[in-house]
Amino acid sequence: MTTLEIEDKKIALFGTENTSSPLVILNTYGNEGEEVWNECQKLNCPPFCIAAISNLDWNNELSPWESPALYKNDGGFSGGADSYLSLLTDKILPSVCDSMGAKPSYLALAGYSLAGLFAIYAACKTDVFSRIVSASGSLWFPGFEEYIKSHDFIKKSDCIYLSLGDTEAKAKNKILATVQDKTESLFELYKSKEIPVIFELNKGNHFTEAALRTAKGIKWILKQ
Repeated sequence: MTTLEIEDKKIALFGTENTSSPLVILNTYGNEGEEVWNECQKLNCPPFCIAAISNLDWNNELSPWESPALYKNDGGFSGGADSYLSLLTDKILPSVCDSMGAKPSYLALAGYSLAGLFAIYAACKTDVFSRIVSASGSLWFPGFEEYIKSHDFIKKSDCIYLSLGDTEAKAKNKILATVQDKTESLFELYKSKEIPVIFELNKGNHFTEAALRTAKGIKWILKQ
């Protein structure tokens, strides 16, 4: 494992012996990059590299626009995704590729929860990432479904992986409870655009086996 630090973001690189293999950028809530990498190895994923980014201002840097908190004691969303995406594409990615010493065969963007939402949003803003993993993505985010339906990707994605836990739609919060309907709606949208896409339901709620769910998505896009 190689580590970098760029503008207070911590980046852990895994699999860099395969420097010309695909590179998956994984935005993480904590420091779960190694856990996801280990799950990928258990699943016998094709050769690839991960750059796992941590120390994110989660509700700010991964949210596309401002939105109120879901619960009284939680923080709201401040809409810093565009600024973070610029940091990611302009500074973090060049530094990661320099560290690897070779150009990856392609770049993919993966994430869980709000990072899964960000992965899809990023494809509407940049053509850098050719494959997308949104594992248990926060596609309930207010206004997001409407935004995606009115904004094409900058470049047609090679493939998109979507997943949820099969009890996520049973959330008591009315906004969170829309997540399966909205995920299925975007699944149908991408199918209509003839983008290779899959929607997978996993057992459990939003917090069940997050690393494994993410790894399953990574394996699927690598095999397309």
